[in-house]
Amino acid sequence: MTSGFAGGLDPALETGTVLFEADSGFPLLSALRASGARSAVFHCAAAIVTSASQKRWLGHQTGAAAVEMESALIRAACHTRGIPSATVRVISDAADEDLPLDFNLLMTPDQRMSYARLAWALAKSPGKIAELLAFQQRVKRAAEKLADVLVRIANPT
Repeated sequence: MTSGFAGGLDPALETGTVLFEADSGFPLLSALRASGARSAVFHCAAAIVTSASQKRWLGHQTGAAAVEMESALIRAACHTRGIPSATVRVISDAADEDLPLDFNLLMTPDQRMSYARLAWALAKSPGKIAELLAFQQRVKRAAEKLADVLVRIANPT
């Protein structure tokens, strides 16, 4: 099972909505269904989708509910080995929401955050600091909702 954050593509999904996509033989499928998470289709992108207009276009092109960056490769490897798998993601940014910064420009070649690039971006646009802090709080609340679902999956009653 992979878990983490996703950008919303379906305009009906709010930040904090927990979604899953699972193989029919995934051993925790019934726990996933009972957890409050919603079944959905994900699109796996090569880069962070940063604007509402990009999300709108991608949603129309793919029909997916959300976009993320890692699960397709992991699930393909599981499928090749005959291992049932699932993706569980929480919406960190709704379909109508632009990210406060283009995080693609802040990443190193090995996909880590470059704090020097972040500092430079904020120095050039100090007004983005408030937007970034507000986004951080929304992501924190979304992470808590994801954690609640993962605890319910791990400890079904």
